[in-house]
Parts: sequence; C-alpha cells; structure tokens
Amino acid sequence: MAAFMVEGGYPLQGEARVSGAKNAALPVLAACLICPGEICLWDCPHLRDVDNMLAILEELGAEYSWGVDGALRLHMAGAEGYTLPQRISKEIRSSIFMLGPLLARFGRAICTYPGGCEIGNRPIDLHLSGLSALGVRIREQGGLIICDGAHMRGAEIHLDYPSVGATENIMMAAVAAQGDTFIHNAAREPETEDLQTFLNALGCHVRGAGTSNIHIRGGVEPIQRAEHRIMPDRIVAGTLLCGAAITGGCITLSNAIPQHMGSMLSKLREAGCKISCMEDRVSLEAPARLQEIKLIETLPYPGFPTDMQAQFFALATVADGACMIVENVFENRFKHGPELMRMGAVYTQKDRTAVIRGVEELTGAQVTARDLRGGAALVLAGLRARGITTVYGAELIDRGYDALDRQLRALGARITREETI
Repeated sequence: MAAFMVEGGYPLQGEARVSGAKNAALPVLAACLICPGEICLWDCPHLRDVDNMLAILEELGAEYSWGVDGALRLHMAGAEGYTLPQRISKEIRSSIFMLGPLLARFGRAICTYPGGCEIGNRPIDLHLSGLSALGVRIREQGGLIICDGAHMRGAEIHLDYPSVGATENIMMAAVAAQGDTFIHNAAREPETEDLQTFLNALGCHVRGAGTSNIHIRGGVEPIQRAEHRIMPDRIVAGTLLCGAAITGGCITLSNAIPQHMGSMLSKLREAGCKISCMEDRVSLEAPARLQEIKLIETLPYPGFPTDMQAQFFALATVADGACMIVENVFENRFKHGPELMRMGAVYTQKDRTAVIRGVEELTGAQVTARDLRGGAALVLAGLRARGITTVYGAELIDRGYDALDRQLRALGARITREETI
C-alpha cells in the first residue's frame, strides 16, 4: 500500500502537458487484438489499468514494448487465446472491452465478470444484449461468460442508455460482422471518436462516433500495420484545473482540447475562475475566493462528467455558499464525502444528492481513497488544507493518473509518495 503526503498552502503555478487519456487508451488497447500485425501507439499513459490491460494481452499471446521515444509498440501476430485470465480481469473493469475484439478476431470469447472501483452497479447487460443483437450466442457457465460469434451479422441496435463501454464493445465486434451495423442512442463521449479513428486506421469503416448514431460497415480485413496517437485526457486536465482553482493558482495546460471540457470549464467560470482557451491549450487563473457553484448534475457527455464529480466536490468545500451535487450516473459515488469531513468539510447527503457548504479552511488529516476519482479529490483538498494530509490508497489513484505527485510537484505543490505497510 502507498500514500501521498501533501503539505497544503502552495498555489499551483506554471505549465503542464496533459497525458493521453486512460478512457481512450483502454478500448484502443483492446481493439489492437483486431490487428494481426504491428501497432504503434503514441501518448499511451503509464497507468496501473494500462499495465493490467497489457498483461491480459500478453496472456493472450501478444507482445509489447515501451520505446525510448515514449511509444508503445505491440506485436499481435502471436495472439491466439480467446479466454481472458480471471485474476487480472477481476482487477480491471475495462477487461470487458476484450469481448468485442476477441469475437472480431477469433469468433469466440470467454471471460469472467470484470472488476474495478466499487462506485455502484455497472451492469454489463447492455454489452451482452448488443453483442447478442449481432448474432453472438451467449451463455453463462461456472461464473464465466461464453460467447460464440461464428455467425455474427450486422444489425440495428438501440441502446436503452448511452453506455460508453457498450457502444465501444459493439463497435469493435461489428467490424467483423457481415453487413452494416447501426448503433442508435450511442454514447457521444470523445473517447468513442478516438476509438473510431483507431479502427479506421486498421482499415475498418466506422462513421458517426461522437454522435448518437454510429454506422459500421463490417466484414473488412484489417491491415497489418497501424499507428495512432491517444487523445488528451480531459479528466486529468480537469483535475489539474481544479487543483489550480482550489489553491488560488494560475496554470496553463498544453495538449488539452477545450471542446471536450465544456461543462467543466463552465462550472469553473461560475466559481470565478478566469479561463482562456486556444485550440490545444487551456489557461486558468483562480480568484482570491471561489464563488458559489449552485448546482452540478452528472450526465452522459456532453453533460457534466461523473469522473469529475469528486474533484468539484472538493472544490465546493472551500467555495462561497452551498453547492448541490446530483450524481445521476452511479449510485455509490460519494465515498469521498466522509473522508473530506475529516478535513473539516461540511455537507449533507440523501441518496444521490449531496449539499456542500463552503468553509473558510480545511485542515490536514489522515484520509483514505475509496476509489480512483475520490482519491484524486482528497489530494486536491490536501493541496488547500492547513498542515499535512496523508492520503492512503495511492495505488487506486495510480489507476487513472500517471505519477500524480510528480505532475503536481512540477506545478509547485509539496507532495511526496511513501510506501506504507
């Protein structure tokens, strides 16, 4: 187990480059199975979840190496297994992304139910019903999900909810289905567009990602070589911007796409932050005192992202007035609340709604990360708090941030990482 030790009271200042996006890299890594040759990925983040995904690919027979130029090179010719290793799959929610690519390449797939952060029910019913609509025969046996895609065909698929994972899984399986597939009420997140770009680099024909309707023309043979640059991580960018806002700092982020962060930037402006944007840069200057943010509701893109709810919760603890946060995506995503109370935060909660009342000052304390984004929120609160904050469970934060302590130190924070017993 590891912990971050944070000394508060030092505003974030300077410039940082945003890394590639975790939520784009994981489905792209899964989609590499579709290619029988070599792939080069640029800006793939070094994260615990990425390491787990690479371990799964290696178990299936693929090979990979990190280059001195920062590129991740994968050799997929040796991939031949279609049964996902249970131990690793239970550690990472995104292992479910492997179903579509395995079906596309081998016509079959066997997996267990995936793991990940305990932030509420994340049923895979939409994944399975979408694959079933493509003609995949699915049965459960001994805790395993066994899929037979020997007779996949294109289909019209209407998702009951715009699930990102289900949308992407169907996209990856459909490239091998005979005929055309149309996904309606598809997720509109930018990460689906990034996956579309990669699939098309493999020689597939996918159109419409980023809108509610996606068209995949299946049955195309993938090419032997491809390369792709992972899109910037809008959640990492949002977290760093919140860090500057909560500490009264001033930062500029490069390799950031403002269009992907519209709802976040709007709320930061509401809090009194001055924000300027260019094509791939965002700058933020925080006010002396954060203003009231009246309401935040998490929604599918382009609404406010659930992955930024905890960070704005932390910000609201030291802002004027009261902020109501409604968590519409996951029913168990306020685990950071009781930990922030240890630092002096004041809030009330009923079901999926929390009301945070800003205080003048937070105080350093020993707190524990219960999930990835909640852990990042505790670090942000520690940057503002008086004294030292110890955030246990740093390994959970590692799932989505590449050396968060190093990134924050480069911006003037006083934070170290320590291994604990």
